[in-house]
Amino acid sequence: MGADTMTRPAVLILLGPPGAGKGTQARMLQDRFGLVQLSTGDLLRAAVATGTEAGRAAQSVMAAGGLVSDEIVLAILKDRLAEPDTAKGVILDGFPRTNVQAQALDALLAQSGQQINAAISLEVDDAEMVARVAGRYTCGTCGEGYHDSYKVPAIADTCDKCGGTDMKRRADDNAATVGQRLGAYHAQTAPLIAYYEEQGTLQRIDAMGEIGQIAEGLSAIVQRAVA
Repeated sequence: MGADTMTRPAVLILLGPPGAGKGTQARMLQDRFGLVQLSTGDLLRAAVATGTEAGRAAQSVMAAGGLVSDEIVLAILKDRLAEPDTAKGVILDGFPRTNVQAQALDALLAQSGQQINAAISLEVDDAEMVARVAGRYTCGTCGEGYHDSYKVPAIADTCDKCGGTDMKRRADDNAATVGQRLGAYHAQTAPLIAYYEEQGTLQRIDAMGEIGQIAEGLSAIVQRAVA
């Protein structure tokens, strides 16, 4: 890799179904490597709030109840990548979702001499993932997370952190809904995984272990990708 290429900000993609821990792991990678996590939802909200040209276009579409086009998302992403805090690199979470979006992203990055350094697939066991997600609940007061099997509060229905007793579960965190979400994810993402595998940028990691173990595995991949 030439010296000029090495100075380019790294672009990493995290692939994984709901509940695989993408958000948690992305935050840990941010802290460790100085990368910036970029999710489609956050990008859209920030662009609308700051009133950029692409943000105004997105706001018009959303106000009319429509879906924001790939072109608008890519324009917002282009603006965001130009901001100074992305100098070390970014982690894309939730984009691209299709091969068409992946090809458009490649074209966008090529304009500034960048490319995808690694697309990391967090691999899960579907049956175990259903149990993991369906058992989640949070403290309604402070937001601390708990689980029926893996993280039970010391006193039943009482938050260890703040002492609150208002525990909440997401309506869509049930076995049937989670199973459907996993099926949809695999159907939509399988072609994308094949796309990055063909490009030679795909990395796979077992996302069913302990958070710390997963973080170490991801860190090793990222270390190699940004070197």
